Amino acid sequence: MNLDMVMQELEALGKERTKKIYLSNGAREPLFGVATGAMKPIAKKIKLDQALAEELYETGNYDAMYFAGIIADPKVMTASDFDRWIDSAYFYMLSDYVVAVTLAEADIAQEVADKWIASGEELRMSAGWSCYCWLLGNRSDVEFSESKIADMLEMVKNTIHDSPERTKAAMNNFLYTVGFSYLPLHEKAVETAKEVGLVEVKRDKKKSSILNAYESIQKEVDRGKIGFKRKYVRC
Repeated sequence: MNLDMVMQELEALGKERTKKIYLSNGAREPLFGVATGAMKPIAKKIKLDQALAEELYETGNYDAMYFAGIIADPKVMTASDFDRWIDSAYFYMLSDYVVAVTLAEADIAQEVADKWIASGEELRMSAGWSCYCWLLGNRSDVEFSESKIADMLEMVKNTIHDSPERTKAAMNNFLYTVGFSYLPLHEKAVETAKEVGLVEVKRDKKKSSILNAYESIQKEVDRGKIGFKRKYVRC
């Protein structure tokens, strides 16, 4: 399938109700309003196609950009490619659920995520922390440096309340994910979550969200889910 064919199929799948939901969460025109599940049949036909993914991402159409993440080949993407993608990720659904997810399947994931976390830019930082969430929730514990993850927990404890809003949300999710999916530091994550307490994330034109990583981790403890790993990162 080529770019025009994919765009036509995506447009046909668009729903006005879904479009309104995406717009209310920060998406902007152009977009069709395609439910992510509705994209799966097209993705099965294409599988991985990096060249097509690049064309789709460059359209600036939210649905096309999201679909680009599904068919991208992270193994062939360079750090510069990921930087280019994050440059165009104008809201958190792109930064945290397209770019960060795609990066999490790349061999250079931690290297790139570390750079983004240190950038001081809200959505880059958010994508970096989110990438670690996807990584910790999928890869085996031995693939991570325990001391590095411990240092990251300290960074969360010391900076989360003063961080940009979307970064706060991603950092809180990192804290929860360490407590939920990374067994070597489960106890440290629980203690850190207690110290962090409630995290308020302010949202444009919407009520603030109040996040509680400690409570979220405890729910997983009660369900006997500690140490859970996803089989796949991308759908």
